Amino acid sequence: MSDLPFEGAPGNDPHDVPADKQNLVSPPVVGPEDHAQTQRLDDTRPSVAGSTAEDMPPAGEFTHPATSSVAVPTGAAGAVTPPPAPAHPGVDMFGAAFGSDTSGFNRIVPRRTAELSTPRPYGGWFDEAADALEAAWPGFGDSVLRVVVAHGELTLHVRPGAVLEVLTVLRNEPNLRFELLSSVSGVDYPGSETRLHAVYHLTSLTYRRRIRVETAVTAEDPHVPSACSVYPTADFHERETWDMFGIVFDGHPGLTRILMPDDWVGHPQRKDYPLGGIPVEYKGASIPPPDERRVYQ
Repeated sequence: MSDLPFEGAPGNDPHDVPADKQNLVSPPVVGPEDHAQTQRLDDTRPSVAGSTAEDMPPAGEFTHPATSSVAVPTGAAGAVTPPPAPAHPGVDMFGAAFGSDTSGFNRIVPRRTAELSTPRPYGGWFDEAADALEAAWPGFGDSVLRVVVAHGELTLHVRPGAVLEVLTVLRNEPNLRFELLSSVSGVDYPGSETRLHAVYHLTSLTYRRRIRVETAVTAEDPHVPSACSVYPTADFHERETWDMFGIVFDGHPGLTRILMPDDWVGHPQRKDYPLGGIPVEYKGASIPPPDERRVYQ
């Protein structure tokens, strides 16, 4: 039996329990007299940054930089070091001009690699999957524009009219078995003729693999067959892709907006969509253009 006093017993003071018998799992009880002992005023205390007393200002003369109105010399203790000057005047560390659009577009042209297929062998299970798809689908040669392996991922670029066929084969073929369509997303490449891309992300629960199917259309004829008949999970994803990018999924059971109001004009995630000056619906105000929102100097 433990010789520690039970709870509520006379003299049950934590300070009366020997150190080797204290329950170190529970937080220690600190009395008022202990606070006075823990307020160390010696000159050997380390600072938060790991410096010693010699690096700290004298006692009583320290003022927080946020509340002090006295200029602190550069290099002195407590001084705030400004960031280094940009390499080129008027340009920040990322190469963007000061006062420019901070949304990330600002006429930046993405660097796109040449639209070429990755040469064989692809590596890993990618060759096996490509061979199985080619053997099971007679239209592989005419409908698959290119096969790209990048960043450890396999992407099949197909013609818009072949989307339903390739998705059906990828789902039903026993050697592929991509049973789940986890996402349908859109991409806009304004420098390309077929600028609008619909991207299908498939998952094989049987083989624990992922593959991507991608197709591209023009902004003038943005029509792609709906995948809802093959993958019901495409329903809301295709609605969002239509809402944000304007890709029309033919055969969708209810292709309506899902994020923006039904009467909204335009598709906000297209690169040519205006970034500012759009009226706010209920307040009578407007969002200023990006170069008038904030300026970094």
